[in-house]
Amino acid sequence: MIDTTRTGIAIMVLALAIFAIQDGISRHLAGTYNVWMVVMIRYWVFAAFVLMLALRRGGIKKAAQTNQPWLQISRGLLLALEVCVGILAFTLIGLIETIVIFSAFPLIVAALSGPMLGEAVGWRRWVAIFIGFIGILVILQPGYGVFAPAALLALLSSVMFAVYSLLTRLVARQDSAETSIFYTGVFGALITTAIGIWFIEPMSPSDMLWMGTLSLTSLVGHALLIKAYTLAEASALAPFNFLHMVFVTGIGITIFGEVLEMNVVIGSIIIVGAGLFTIFRSKRANQEPL
Repeated sequence: MIDTTRTGIAIMVLALAIFAIQDGISRHLAGTYNVWMVVMIRYWVFAAFVLMLALRRGGIKKAAQTNQPWLQISRGLLLALEVCVGILAFTLIGLIETIVIFSAFPLIVAALSGPMLGEAVGWRRWVAIFIGFIGILVILQPGYGVFAPAALLALLSSVMFAVYSLLTRLVARQDSAETSIFYTGVFGALITTAIGIWFIEPMSPSDMLWMGTLSLTSLVGHALLIKAYTLAEASALAPFNFLHMVFVTGIGITIFGEVLEMNVVIGSIIIVGAGLFTIFRSKRANQEPL
């Protein structure tokens, strides 16, 4: 018998590696072209994938059917805006610092799950959340040396993705994954097109190739991610999300010549440790008092 959980984890790790490559390509393209244009083209391909998926699984009308359209639309728009903010942060402060700060999003999810979803968050997880935010401060170093305000973009990206994740969990109480993916792709493409269409500029042949590769990695990555979640439970996959940070850090160092500063190393260890603790405590939340 095939161990579907192990297979799901393996596919998840592959998807995260592909997403890291996608981040590297995004950083390269956004360093030359407008961020909105890059994200717009990426979303065109993603929306085409979503529409094809909908047609294969019962039609567009079925995929779009929901009793909570404004929530679905809001999360689709929010993710597209978050992608733009994150890529902008890549170009301003680099891949490594951006992705380490972004990796704090599970802590933000835990902190906001009470007011947004009505979930109980015990004192142990609150302590972990507090420690995790100390890790962010270690990276940002406010009051020490020259503080880079652009680093706040990475934090904003993390907050936006955390809210998007909570909205996704909220709509999942009534809607299928196919419906959520449909709204993510279609309305993400609409908002990025409405803005990005004004920033279209010619691309060199080599960069057009990179843009095609970026679109391809987006499709393959999302397809693998969907497959991973069909084979393994989300609680089993969640701890492996931090590997994305490892992969992106490797690309930042080897491809872009970025330097892994000691404060970023220390901060990332704090954030990952606190994040893993909140994940494991969340899994046990229904088994024992918090």
